[in-house]
Amino acid sequence: MQVGNVTTPFGRRPMTLGLVRTQMRASQIEPGKSVDKWKVFRDACDARSVLGLRDRALAVLNALLTFYPESALSDGSNLIVFPSNAQLTTRANGIAGSTLRENLAHLVEAGLIQRCDSPNGKRYARKGTDGAIETAYGFSLSPLLARSEELALMAQQVAATQRHVKIVKERITIARRDVRKLISAAVEDGVPGNWGAVETLYVALMARLRTAKTTEVFEEVLDELELLREEVINQLEILVNSEKTDTNDADIRQHTQNSNTESIIELEPSSGKEQGAKSSSKIEPKREPIKAFPLSMVLRACPDIAMYGPGGSVESWRDLMVAAVVVRSMLGVSPSAYEDACEVMGPENAAATMAAILERAGHISSAGGYLRDLTGRARRGEFSLGPVLMALLRANGQEAKRA
Repeated sequence: MQVGNVTTPFGRRPMTLGLVRTQMRASQIEPGKSVDKWKVFRDACDARSVLGLRDRALAVLNALLTFYPESALSDGSNLIVFPSNAQLTTRANGIAGSTLRENLAHLVEAGLIQRCDSPNGKRYARKGTDGAIETAYGFSLSPLLARSEELALMAQQVAATQRHVKIVKERITIARRDVRKLISAAVEDGVPGNWGAVETLYVALMARLRTAKTTEVFEEVLDELELLREEVINQLEILVNSEKTDTNDADIRQHTQNSNTESIIELEPSSGKEQGAKSSSKIEPKREPIKAFPLSMVLRACPDIAMYGPGGSVESWRDLMVAAVVVRSMLGVSPSAYEDACEVMGPENAAATMAAILERAGHISSAGGYLRDLTGRARRGEFSLGPVLMALLRANGQEAKRA
């Protein structure tokens, strides 16, 4: 028997719109629908974090299901179970009566069971002359049947989230190991740099990691750890490249000193091209390109740039470049200054730099002059976008907390 009517609870329990929605949804079961009761129970267990249920509530639900004689919940059958509190307590591992009532209320609020109270609040069933149940009062399991697909989807989403969090935590472990060991190596070898500030940032991130509970916080910590790792690696790459340049210059000077002064090049006339090559004895070191950071990280650090993208949003690097051109014009940055930045930094990093300048426009007197200064520093290998984004991420986080 399927009870589809909306019923109110007995005694002082109030009627809410949530209960009305649950009862109406439970009455809309597809004809002939059937589902294994223990599969639905497992899905509810897997989705307990989404449903807001504790283990005790699930133990009570398990006890209720044991009073349903069939293995499958089916449309057209009696889905109401009517055990006494004493019977439920026994099958729910002997929990206290107050705890039992509390968790029954949680199951009703979560929309997994439905109260079908008798006129006097007792739970019982009335049978007909043929022995079949005509009327039953107790707890209906029809919401489990009605929501079986929804619960299965919830369980899949929770499993996917758990897999994602596991991957994020693995990446955090690798990133924190890399940063910790790279900082130690740099300090022990006396590498020039403000390693004390880097260490402070690392300690602050570890403090946030210890209190992290949500997926969003774990992802933010991972982003900032990877930013910090990129910055440390950039500093070490600058050192390695400068050492290579010094070695090459020494080799060139040594080769010039040991060369034969009576070579055929000096005895025979030289072409203009050869003379130009001879006068240019200094070889410019190859400049390493600035690494591009994830677009999502740039947008989190510089959210103001989004409104200048196509349609008022930034969905790709191309959109960010379009927005950067608009912002460049708005802030009075000359086309030549921006083109120079694109050539030195790369178009993606130049656009990200414009987004950062926009974010701090109130603190910059001349956006064009500031961009030219950053471009010059980038040309000399003295500028990295990582610390800028990290500072903006921290500033935005602090402003969000104050709000």
